[in-house]
Amino acid sequence: MLSRISRWLTYLVAILYAILGLILYLLPERLAPVFAWSVTAFITMTIGGWCLGNAWLAWITARRWQWRLVYPALIYLWLFGIGQLLVVYAFRDKLVLLHPIAWLYLIVICVNALTALVGVVDWFRIRPTIERAGPATRIQHRIGVILFVLFVGFLGVYGLTAQIGAPGTNGGIFPEIMSVFTLRGFGAFYLSIALGVIAFLWEKNLSTFLTHAIASYGLIVFITLAALVYIRLFDFVARPGGLAYFGAYLIVGIFFLIEFRRSGTGINA
Repeated sequence: MLSRISRWLTYLVAILYAILGLILYLLPERLAPVFAWSVTAFITMTIGGWCLGNAWLAWITARRWQWRLVYPALIYLWLFGIGQLLVVYAFRDKLVLLHPIAWLYLIVICVNALTALVGVVDWFRIRPTIERAGPATRIQHRIGVILFVLFVGFLGVYGLTAQIGAPGTNGGIFPEIMSVFTLRGFGAFYLSIALGVIAFLWEKNLSTFLTHAIASYGLIVFITLAALVYIRLFDFVARPGGLAYFGAYLIVGIFFLIEFRRSGTGINA
């Protein structure tokens, strides 16, 4: 497995994301006007949901800390930190670092990116192996992974390349118009998720699949709850694309719940 330094950095990332996420999640109306760039309250709470989900994922990963179980989650976490830092750098002229919450956001993603750098160096130095252990994933898992990677990967690439005014960016799926800065942040988030899951195109360990599912479950829960809090912003009749926003999280969340009931969460799979 990777070094003890990598593990404790992952714990630190979990704690920092928990603090940042909790503040953004509970005070979106107050903090949206003073965030690091121009965002709405709903986007602020959604970013808080990302942070709380990342906190849960990083904590589960550091707790289990077996390479064969957690490497897809680490790939996601590393890519998320690097991706968001690159987005911030690309839009550095739009940053407004006047409030402590803006500095906290910047510090957290920098620590996340540092954790990624240390982890990658560890991987090249140690080259941990992935051994086959326990039951294998089934055909429905692999089909689900292919569909998930195609859908979420498309959202990621689209979010990183589309301009405001392109299909889906004018409240067609997400109910508010985003700035290009925010759109790129969403794109980096979704692409990180897809690239983490892509490992399951060849990974056959059921315990690895279930560990990634339970580690990622916080993202599903917190982002969906944020959407429910601001459900008044959705107009499912005039803009039915909003159903896709809800439906994607609900379908994946229900599928995982069924798998947890059937096979557990990966520890004893």
